[in-house]
Amino acid sequence: MVRLMLVEDDRTMRETVAAYLTRAGHEVIAVGDGDDAVSRFAEAPVDLVLLDLMLPGMSGLDVTRRLRAMRRDLPLIMVTARTQEHERVQGLLAGADDYITKPYSLRELDLRIRSLLRRTTATAAEPSGVLVDGDLRVEVAAGRALRGGESLSLTSREFDLLVWFLQHPGVVHSREDLIREVWRWNVGDPSTVTVHVRRLREKIETDPSHPTRLATVFGKGYRWDATDTAVSP
Repeated sequence: MVRLMLVEDDRTMRETVAAYLTRAGHEVIAVGDGDDAVSRFAEAPVDLVLLDLMLPGMSGLDVTRRLRAMRRDLPLIMVTARTQEHERVQGLLAGADDYITKPYSLRELDLRIRSLLRRTTATAAEPSGVLVDGDLRVEVAAGRALRGGESLSLTSREFDLLVWFLQHPGVVHSREDLIREVWRWNVGDPSTVTVHVRRLREKIETDPSHPTRLATVFGKGYRWDATDTAVSP
């Protein structure tokens, strides 16, 4: 059974969502503020966190950063009542893998949760292999990425994205392609891809503002320019 943490300060909303997700077959730990979320996570780690952006005390952004520091690959979905793009981008930059905007369908929420967990599990279950590009080394089955021998702190989505690009060097992928192939969504907000590419560049490029590996093909999408890519069994 998958264990989820739901962080929502509205009691009615918290109880309603927790009850639905429990009926859907998940184990749910429901908390009402960020401080409680961080302390509970330290005591009993979970498989995924569903986190409201607007919380009393510690903000959802700060909670995201704290949880990421404790577990870099933690699947995390941010919930927001805000619809402006720059506010969604803030959440993604803080480390959220996905977001959903209030009001939302409980069924859609469950599907988002299952999609993110399925993608995380699928990556771990892939055949053991190593992807190498210059000083980058990605150990797929182990879920580990290194640059120059130093471990990279990647979220699960960043890791998936890096694996996808390394497996498809020299191919231009539109943001819609990446939403479909990496996120496994039929429809999604392209800005999600933009933010994840930006975050990934900050970790793999010598100069993220002038990328040499993960190139932007204006009007089309992104392309991985391999230096020395190989796949080892």
